Amino acid sequence: MSTTDLSWMVQDIVTNVPKARHAVVLSADGIPRGSTDGLTRNDVGTVSAAMAGMQSLSRATAHFAGPSPDREWIQTVIEFQHGWVFLIGAGQGAYLAAAAEPDVDMEQLSFRMNRLVARLGNNLTAPPRVIPTDADRAGEDAQAHRAEAGRSVAVLDQLDRAVASVPGALHALLLGADGLPRGASAGVDRDLADTISAAMTGIHAYSRATAPFAGGELDDEWSQTVIEFQHGWVFLIAAGEGAFLAAAAEHDCDIEEFAARLSDAMPASPGVPGERASDA
Repeated sequence: MSTTDLSWMVQDIVTNVPKARHAVVLSADGIPRGSTDGLTRNDVGTVSAAMAGMQSLSRATAHFAGPSPDREWIQTVIEFQHGWVFLIGAGQGAYLAAAAEPDVDMEQLSFRMNRLVARLGNNLTAPPRVIPTDADRAGEDAQAHRAEAGRSVAVLDQLDRAVASVPGALHALLLGADGLPRGASAGVDRDLADTISAAMTGIHAYSRATAPFAGGELDDEWSQTVIEFQHGWVFLIAAGEGAFLAAAAEHDCDIEEFAARLSDAMPASPGVPGERASDA
């Protein structure tokens, strides 16, 4: 089925949701299946490739949010100062991405996105085809580099305190601009830190790549990326000077409060003051 075959149905989102900007349907391997008006073919291709990589890496972080037997991925949300990007599943091996202005009614947009998925049904089902992406390969290279470097994970007391202060908070991990772990809350061992660091480096890159889709420029300021699972949350926030902070929480945790506590806990410079030796 060609891209234009589903575009008229996808247009429903921007037609009926004020402040919605764009929507794209894609297969798991990044092939566009439909898009709204106002996007060039190159725009659609870029967004589809980024969203395919995003959903793959999002799913790869499920264990960071806890060892629940039901770790189903629900959605990934990217926030910029100038807008939002939302990504949800749309049948086996297919996904729906939408972009909106900062003050969009999120409940209305979510309703329209999920209603569209229900209407399209099997039209959006595409057999998954796994193709390694550049970000996946970069993540594998980064993991190998970290193993060779023999880095241990320092425990940061300020992250520990932030995690302990919010019910349902699980982990926090500080990453430098190079994507390497700078420190973590207690309980994050080296293997987990390496795996999540690699995934988050890719998620950060894919998030930034969607800035034009959300209505801005590539260098516009990214704020955070939030991944929702059936059993919990994983999120990535800016931490100053090119660093970023990955964190995880149970599903009933107040993640806005958790993110605020983490931001308050971080030093002005993303070094590692207050660290103590990790048992990992």
